[in-house]
Amino acid sequence: MKHHTYIDSALGRILLISDGHALTGLYFVGQKYQASPPEGRTNEPCAGPFARVNTQIDEYFAGTRQGFDIPLAPQGSAFQLQVWRRLAAIPFGTTVTYLSLAQSLGVPRSVRAIAAAVGRNPISIVIPCHRVIGSGGSLTGYAGGLDRKRKLLLLEAAGEPLLRQQNARQPGAVEGPANHA
Repeated sequence: MKHHTYIDSALGRILLISDGHALTGLYFVGQKYQASPPEGRTNEPCAGPFARVNTQIDEYFAGTRQGFDIPLAPQGSAFQLQVWRRLAAIPFGTTVTYLSLAQSLGVPRSVRAIAAAVGRNPISIVIPCHRVIGSGGSLTGYAGGLDRKRKLLLLEAAGEPLLRQQNARQPGAVEGPANHA
């Protein structure tokens, strides 16, 4: 059974999806390739790992957490899962290029396929796809937007906290994306 909730973060509203035991999705609301909340389910802020995820995301943005201890169950092809496992091994505060990622996986001619798999990462931040950059250090290809990618990299490089937005709601306070009319 799939569960979901929304949390607010320093970089905007986040949709969390769980199978009841592990996190299967963490998406910035409105990002490219965002999943939809499971149909027929209500917002369930206490389901599965959501409280733990919320706490750890807050700690990460506060600059007091460098890694995550959350059960994960991303869904994808065998190739995507291989790429996402490699992403999870990129140390906090470091970056790799798409080419070096492809080389480390033994497929140096498959940079575009690697980039596509990185872009489809269903668990942003926790599986740190923001740590992958273009050759020459360019910021390219982040489904959550390049501004968020830049801020995540700055947080990790400088250790400067990204504080929760002033008007942030607690998990589960509102069903669905915030209304920005």
